[in-house]
Amino acid sequence: MEKPKFRPYKRPNGHMEFIEFLDSLPLKERAKLQLAIHTTEELGLQEAAQRLLVKKLTTNLYELRSRQGKTYQRGLYFHVFGSDYVITHGFSKKTNKTPQREIDHAIDLRAEFYQTYKEEDDK
Repeated sequence: MEKPKFRPYKRPNGHMEFIEFLDSLPLKERAKLQLAIHTTEELGLQEAAQRLLVKKLTTNLYELRSRQGKTYQRGLYFHVFGSDYVITHGFSKKTNKTPQREIDHAIDLRAEFYQTYKEEDDK
């Protein structure tokens, strides 16, 4: 099985919410989340899931997970095709539960991605 490759989603308006989130994090929190991504790419999704670095949230929606102190960092992502995965956005939280509004936002961004991809295919 191919190793997963993650990339941030660039919205039609040019915003890259995940990159903006990463840039806003303190150095240690940013490093931990980047390490979770790198480790998942190196070890694969099954091993990363066993290490609790990734978790399935719903159909084709997952989270990359890291923790620094009492703060949890998350990057939500979905599978595109093959070994390609797109990270929609990220957020920090104080509890281990993923807020529904973040899941809904990722679902909206995923739909936007597929709509944009379809429109480019139709050209």
